[in-house]
Amino acid sequence: MIHSVKPTRVDLHAAKNKTVRDVIAPGLRVLFCGINPGLYSAATGHHFARPGNRFWPTLYQAGFTPRLLHPSEERELLTLGYGITNLVPRATATADELSSDELVEGQRHLKAKVKRFQPQVVAMLGIGAYRTAFEQKVVTLGQQSERLANSIVWVLPNPSGLNAHYQLADLAKQFRTLYQAVESNRPLKTK
Repeated sequence: MIHSVKPTRVDLHAAKNKTVRDVIAPGLRVLFCGINPGLYSAATGHHFARPGNRFWPTLYQAGFTPRLLHPSEERELLTLGYGITNLVPRATATADELSSDELVEGQRHLKAKVKRFQPQVVAMLGIGAYRTAFEQKVVTLGQQSERLANSIVWVLPNPSGLNAHYQLADLAKQFRTLYQAVESNRPLKTK
């Protein structure tokens, strides 16, 4: 297990607008799609790296990983059939710094990526960002009626520590629903 060194304030400032390399491969069961990297993630080079982010504990509690992974172990997800990308690649202090146009453009880039790698499911992490990027007025959590390329779209809550609407147990419950649907060996249906 390799742990990253905690970034300094200077490192965080220098991380603005940097990108984090996708954790992706062809034919994944689930491609998790964050809104965009935070400065901490960009400074360390690992997705969902900020200590208060609940992505990794949520994956573990929902059953996606056999143990709690550290962000520096993110590439182990590929061996389990999962990956990570972002709607918008550039790092910001908060997702609020992104424009609606950036989110819509991110959706176009995501569609091309999904067409190339063909995951079974694209799990969008953040209902508001999904609503804006996909120009949907009403969105509920769970499987969506539309597809992205040929992949099923599933909307989950944003695991950021800034999302006070969902506690860890609530996040794990939402993620577990997706895990059970994907791992049940029965095909997911188009709504």
